Amino acid sequence: MSLLAAVAALLLASGVAPATRADEPSLPQATQPGQKRPRICLVLSGGGARGYAHLGVLQYLEKLHVPVDCIAGTSMGALIGGLYASGLSAEELEHRLSATNLSDIAFDRNDRAQLPQSQREDEYQYPISISAGYDEGKLKLAPGLVQGNNLLTLLQNWTAQLPANIDFNRLPIPFRAVATDLSQGTKVEMGEGSLPRAMRASMAVPGLFAPFRVGERTLVDGGLVSNLPVQTAREMGADVVIAVNIATPLQDAAALQSPTAVAQQMVGILIQQNVQAQKALLGARDVLVEPQLAGISFTDFARGKDGVNAGWDAAQRQSARLTELSLPPSQWQAYLAERARNGSALAKGTRIDAIEVRSGAHIPADYVRGKLTVKEGDVYDGAELNRQLSALSTNGDFNGVTQEMVTRDGRNVLVVDAEEKSWGPQYLLFGLGLSNSFNGRGGYNLQIGHRYPWMNASGLEWRNDLVLGNTRMSLQSELRQPVWGSTGAYVAPYVELSRRYLDYYLDGSDVKASPLNEYRIDTAIAGVDLGLPLARLGEVRLGVNYRHQSYSPTYDYGQSLPSGSDGQPAARVRLTIDQLDDVLFPRKGYYIYAEANHGFGGSDTRYSDVQAKTLWAFGSGLNTINIALEGARSLSANEASPGSSGIGFTLGGFQRLSAYAPDQFSGNYLLYGRVTWLRDLNQYSLAGLRNPVLGTSLEAGNVWQSRDNFGDGPYKTSASVFLGGNSAVGPIYFGVAVGQRGVWNVYMQLGRVF
Repeated sequence: MSLLAAVAALLLASGVAPATRADEPSLPQATQPGQKRPRICLVLSGGGARGYAHLGVLQYLEKLHVPVDCIAGTSMGALIGGLYASGLSAEELEHRLSATNLSDIAFDRNDRAQLPQSQREDEYQYPISISAGYDEGKLKLAPGLVQGNNLLTLLQNWTAQLPANIDFNRLPIPFRAVATDLSQGTKVEMGEGSLPRAMRASMAVPGLFAPFRVGERTLVDGGLVSNLPVQTAREMGADVVIAVNIATPLQDAAALQSPTAVAQQMVGILIQQNVQAQKALLGARDVLVEPQLAGISFTDFARGKDGVNAGWDAAQRQSARLTELSLPPSQWQAYLAERARNGSALAKGTRIDAIEVRSGAHIPADYVRGKLTVKEGDVYDGAELNRQLSALSTNGDFNGVTQEMVTRDGRNVLVVDAEEKSWGPQYLLFGLGLSNSFNGRGGYNLQIGHRYPWMNASGLEWRNDLVLGNTRMSLQSELRQPVWGSTGAYVAPYVELSRRYLDYYLDGSDVKASPLNEYRIDTAIAGVDLGLPLARLGEVRLGVNYRHQSYSPTYDYGQSLPSGSDGQPAARVRLTIDQLDDVLFPRKGYYIYAEANHGFGGSDTRYSDVQAKTLWAFGSGLNTINIALEGARSLSANEASPGSSGIGFTLGGFQRLSAYAPDQFSGNYLLYGRVTWLRDLNQYSLAGLRNPVLGTSLEAGNVWQSRDNFGDGPYKTSASVFLGGNSAVGPIYFGVAVGQRGVWNVYMQLGRVF
């Protein structure tokens, strides 16, 4: 009689029906009275999002009443295993993970509306997400694309009941997390200290997640040395090992189409080699579970439920062997009760006896301490502390800000660790803009930003922005000195130097025409602003400046075109509100920008103007509607004089009447509107594009020279269809646009569009 038949006969004899469905495993009487059961250790491998399969295996083991006496995990296996070892059930784990966008957590995607305005400003201006630093004459890069701050905060919130210096043997289930020492290349088995830090260190995939420092060691993903840590389980005293292998299989060499893919394959080869070595340690009593996860990638967190089901199915395929390890109901309940008593959780209502803040050389610890409302004697609330520290974690100053409760000599000490960026203290930002209408005319811009925060203990920041292009060159330098404590207000003296070249077209021409000439506009501004934050909505800046501007046609074609030069003081008010969820392809939120200038020059040369633009985004399912509006008008005493740009305000070009040439229309008054529909094409694989979209837009607008005609028709119109997406160097669009009177344009645009 086969083992499975014997199990079925035993079940029938005891009045328990055998399972007939995949979600109803059987529960045999496996342990006899007086018989010592084997020590069972669960080994969970790394594999990124494929690690959801571990949840399915855990759920099946719980259904079978298979006890888990110890856990050893690597990477995602360490995360699932560590949380389970802390006392969370498999059902509770799945519930929490299904309610969490783990992709956003793992890749540090923050709610953009909650970022400081200075960061949103930089995201808008510099879409290339390369983190570079400068120090002592050397350029430095961030050690990983993702710092893992949100992941560590999540793990701390979910294990807030545990002290940060706990022996992992005193968890409800003894646990080990495996990592790799980056300096020595050796295996590190973490069995004490901070559980969330151990889990985070084990998940530090090289090149993706930044290395993580624990004590005196810098650690990376344990998959490099032991992705399936069977040996670790043996050292924990395991008699029986249940090993779950979810490692990503190697790809066919023909599918490796880039250096990145080849590098990933090389890492995969190292992982496969150590996995095979660990598999060789499995004996006859051990159980190997290998879920079928074809089509689920390392980063495919959206398919969590598929991973859970695959884990359940894989465990069920081993049901004959697993049922030999299961406990009858009474022994199972006794096991659960004992497991619950084993934890060393902080007592409810634990109070903070002391607060210790660790900071780097540039940012004072008092600044970090000032962001906390907690004080000595308060009840420890880890989730609330993490909420208070989240603003620090996302303001761009720190690599990460974490908190832990440790016990020292019978005292509860709150330790706040504010880790400064390792690639600072100065930072570089990059942007690139390209446009081509395939008619021989195009343009480019290279943008370089320089940020030097914390030049003094009060937070002085130096900001420089350089633009080099064929139609625009500019340099802006600004100091921002915080004032009035932690209000976020600042004083900003600045200077701006710029030169622009604008094509000048026949006034009112709405056909596809060649420019009559080109204007050169030189501007120099020096001033000082007071910046006032509007909570996390945005900011308003109030200031005065002195501005000198000259404008003239570049070429002498014998044309009678205006030119001039003037300098005068002015007052300026600027409002920025940025609540878009994504600066490149927003699906929800709004953006508002408004500026008013009042010049104090003579009646014939005074310039005063006001302009505003806004974008509103509404998303539902795969569809998004964007509505953009823009208006500008001259307030000068003499309307015949040029506006603030030298020849007034301009329309024309991509997403500003796309069928027409850039800046084809100019005047002292402007109105423009655009409605854009976007369709998400993420289900398709388009080479070189991330988050691809298919879009169409309808545009209308015009410019006028005099106030009497402002707002009167006719309005110029344009309609376009385009394919867009994120590339390695910013958003990119390919499209065709048609206007009135047979005007049309085919274009390629790289760079932001509003």
